[in-house]
Amino acid sequence: MSPRIGVITFPGTLDDVDALRAVRLAGGEPVELWHADADLKDVDAVVVPGGFSYGDYLRAGAIAAIAPAMRSVVEAAGRGLPVLGICNGFQILQEAGLLPGALTRNEGLHFVCRDIELEVENNSTPWTSGLEKGSTLLVPSKHGEGRFQADEETLKRLEGEGQVVFRYVVNHNGSRNSIAGVCSEKGNVVGLMPHPEHAVEELTGPSTDGLGMFQSVLHSLV
Repeated sequence: MSPRIGVITFPGTLDDVDALRAVRLAGGEPVELWHADADLKDVDAVVVPGGFSYGDYLRAGAIAAIAPAMRSVVEAAGRGLPVLGICNGFQILQEAGLLPGALTRNEGLHFVCRDIELEVENNSTPWTSGLEKGSTLLVPSKHGEGRFQADEETLKRLEGEGQVVFRYVVNHNGSRNSIAGVCSEKGNVVGLMPHPEHAVEELTGPSTDGLGMFQSVLHSLV
């Protein structure tokens, strides 16, 4: 039986269907999860997808972080459940206290939508174990508040402990240290701003590089 990967839908979520398709194409069993339901349906991993959950009121991800589904995700992540936050999902995981740092308005205050290259810094997480350290992925990036920020002490810890998972080859939004994605101390929770779920099919492109992240977590679960 294939591992069951849950994808949460919030009001305002845009990329849940894409994430579910990526799970299916990778060989997993996609499971739809609803924000107001605390039951995670015995999934083996969770994806918190991108979009504008709850209209980004208060702050991006702030309301979604306290939804019933996310309270269950926080508990399960503490027990080691693999969790991936993409774009708005990354913001939600930060607001929920599962990942360090903050994501602020892009440098220049412009919404950025383009294909970008990511360098793999850490391939020891469940979501990157099938990727080669130092390799690059070509995936779409689309956000207005994706500039990774952290104080000096936090940055030093992230760099020293290997919690930087992805780095921009070209820093297009002003993120500190060109950080595009980080992981929790245990490594089971990963967040990144660019969209691997949009790079899983040749037809829609720009590559199939993103599929490796979903295949990685499936292999880590069997």
